[in-house]
Amino acid sequence: MGSIINTDPELDLVVLGLNSGISMVWPHIIREMRQLILDAHQAVQESIEFALCRFRQQNPAQPVRLELLKYGETLLDPGIEKRLTDMISDDFNSPEQVAQVNDILGEAFAEAALEFIATNDIDKPTIDIISSRAQAAWRIPYPAAHQTRTSLRLNEGTVIASRTGITTVTDFRVGEAVVGPQGAPSDFDALLLHHPTKLRACQNISGIGNVCFIPPDISGELNNDFIHFDTGPGNIYIDAAIRHYTNGAQRYDVDGEIGKRGEVDEEIVDDFISSHPYFQRSIPKSAGRDDFRASLAYELISKAEDKGLSPEDVVATITRITAQSIVDHYKCFAPSQNIDELFLCGGSAYNPNIVNFIQKNYASTKIYTLDVAGIPAVAREAITLALQGMNAVVGRTFRTSHGAETRQQLIAGKISPGDNYGQVMQKVVQFGNGETLEPIRDLVNVVNGEEIHNKW
Repeated sequence: MGSIINTDPELDLVVLGLNSGISMVWPHIIREMRQLILDAHQAVQESIEFALCRFRQQNPAQPVRLELLKYGETLLDPGIEKRLTDMISDDFNSPEQVAQVNDILGEAFAEAALEFIATNDIDKPTIDIISSRAQAAWRIPYPAAHQTRTSLRLNEGTVIASRTGITTVTDFRVGEAVVGPQGAPSDFDALLLHHPTKLRACQNISGIGNVCFIPPDISGELNNDFIHFDTGPGNIYIDAAIRHYTNGAQRYDVDGEIGKRGEVDEEIVDDFISSHPYFQRSIPKSAGRDDFRASLAYELISKAEDKGLSPEDVVATITRITAQSIVDHYKCFAPSQNIDELFLCGGSAYNPNIVNFIQKNYASTKIYTLDVAGIPAVAREAITLALQGMNAVVGRTFRTSHGAETRQQLIAGKISPGDNYGQVMQKVVQFGNGETLEPIRDLVNVVNGEEIHNKW
């Protein structure tokens, strides 16, 4: 395990995945945000999530064995958020600011990784790779005739690798944007949950919601025609409302308790969904916080309060917007056969107000959290990042979902060598003989030494 060299060609890599909900804004809304940034209720202390994963594979044609070794979360220094908002309020006009934020994020993620390693008594040399999310600063997902699809991400991997000594992979979405896939990667969901006979779906409800529909296997193997897209707002508006009404004392609606006490204003829900352009687009499509920006949450709050809604009613109504957007997207774009099982992940996977509404509309569908598949629902994004980092270092392409603009395969991610780079490269070259590897064919989840195949 880790960076101890051996001559066995079997792959054995330990990867620390780092995920964060930090998000910046995009050019057409920067001026609108200037005043909102001054609103005290906008202050958010974001978190970094950690997933320490071990990946083993006998040879490139065999299943990958995934074992989640540790999971954790820490709050990011709120001073980092101020640097981001300062850059936003200046319209990104200062190259110095952009460069500084890029390095500052790298320093913050490196410090967080080292703290996680120390707190959990992890022997640092056993970690081969850090695989970190890079923060979206600028994106053009739907380019005009004179534009190219663009995704500028900040979080300097070289800084992380230098400070930790661990080879680091970042910036996956830039490579993905080049060949056209929309939204966050979905191959992990398909690999984890594919079934011989059932249509399954995996719905992530984080800041932005996204779903992957996984059709039954073909000839006993993963069906590549899985469908993936973003369903709209996840918990971004719900969390904004909770922070607003608790003066920042509470970050989210724990167990949906506040929303549960309120009444939904159906008119506000219908008006929002019918008027927002994202819901008129067909798939493939992806949403960002430029589509569902924080300022819209405050517009919704103001509109609801003008109608006399209580704080509980406002939270209930905003929660319903998330649930309704999920259901509406399923009705438009899900495969025609019945959804046998739906697995929920992300921070709002445990919100009964969302779960119950989905269940009401899909009465025959069994709904679980991803925990029943052996993956903590809150850890899915960090684990996905770990898988992406492993693929990048090994030289393995990833699958794109059915309906994407292109099914072209590529290796995504930018590698920043750490002190252990030579050892890591020796291991992966021995495994793949220096060749570009095909996408993973199957994945086996290992929990406490037991293989979880999720084929019930």
